[in-house]
Amino acid sequence: MAVTPEFLANIDREIVAERETLVDLCARLVTAPSASPPGRTVEVARIVQNFLKQGGIATDVVAEDPDAPNLVGHVGEGRGRHVVFNAHMDTMQPGDESRWTVPRYELTRKDGRLYGLGMGNMKGALASMCVASVVLARHRAELPGRFTMTAVCDEVMFGERGAVFLLKARPDVHGEYLISGEGPGFMHLAPAEKGLLWLDIEVSGDGGHSSKALRGQTAAVKLAGLLSKIDEINDMYATIAPEIQGISGGEGNTGLRVSLNAGTVAAGGVRSLVATRACAEIDVRLPPGVTGAEIERRVRDAAGSDPAITIKAVKFWDANWTSLSDPLVRELAEAVTTVRGSKPEFVVRLPGSDARRWRDLGVPAACYGPQPLLSAGVDDYANEQDVLDCARVYARACLRLMG
Repeated sequence: MAVTPEFLANIDREIVAERETLVDLCARLVTAPSASPPGRTVEVARIVQNFLKQGGIATDVVAEDPDAPNLVGHVGEGRGRHVVFNAHMDTMQPGDESRWTVPRYELTRKDGRLYGLGMGNMKGALASMCVASVVLARHRAELPGRFTMTAVCDEVMFGERGAVFLLKARPDVHGEYLISGEGPGFMHLAPAEKGLLWLDIEVSGDGGHSSKALRGQTAAVKLAGLLSKIDEINDMYATIAPEIQGISGGEGNTGLRVSLNAGTVAAGGVRSLVATRACAEIDVRLPPGVTGAEIERRVRDAAGSDPAITIKAVKFWDANWTSLSDPLVRELAEAVTTVRGSKPEFVVRLPGSDARRWRDLGVPAACYGPQPLLSAGVDDYANEQDVLDCARVYARACLRLMG
């Protein structure tokens, strides 16, 4: 079944008419705390489930943990292509609560913005996908294919209860195209995202009174020296694969640069004693074209053969992407151009997302959402027009891909 310009325009008008419904849904989602940890999403799921039910979409609860459920709602028959929407229901922690100027768990609508914890990451996109789904469901008999709305838990902490569990338990949600509501910031479109490497470094040494310390011999100083050496990895840039040539690194070209950070550093507990153990937890973000194996090798080379230093990789995946020539990327870009009036910039998303879970299955996936900046934080917000425009983009791209 062909998707006519008239049909697309009609869907778009219906979504625009639902602005207040969309804002109200955002308000209800914000009132349900779901910060991770612990990532409890049962209250958010209940709101989403009721909204979809009222819009004619029945949902299944798929849960490994009853406090952190996932939701699945199918619309359409077996004909045509199968498009999957994905949004996560858990949010980041609020950070320094004393710095918030608006209520964290109450929607504040002012100056064209919708404030509240999770609006940027990613209750704004969740609401957009729900509204787009309900409007599309009104026309289920006219759809050229089918789509699935998925709302998952446990994304923020890379957990196993969310998309990982859902994709194993329900192969019917794999689909043929995945649209993730994760925003890479600034309304850019992300067909690619960085990989991740977590390394634990531990240095052991002889203890004793501080008066016995020798230059370069204590565990703390050895660790500091190694951290200083591997800091140069932050100067590494990727060579981009041919299928994503033309993609941008975004602000500061960060998406194409390796970033290495010592998130925690600890040694000893008493000033006047030589620490017998010093350790650091390292977070490395890997752009497309730089592998985790390559970075781990560089860190081990920097450590040399010193038997006092041990390095352990505790979590790892390489960067992943969908070709810029894939129909998913083309149709999403065309939808954004039509709705927003200008072509989106293709970027590498800096944090990980559940989009990679679908890419690991061979399903093309891309991220587009109303997160306004590179990351959420104090006074978390999304621009109201961006949230509405995302619903329009999701619906338009979905219809084109189904056909």
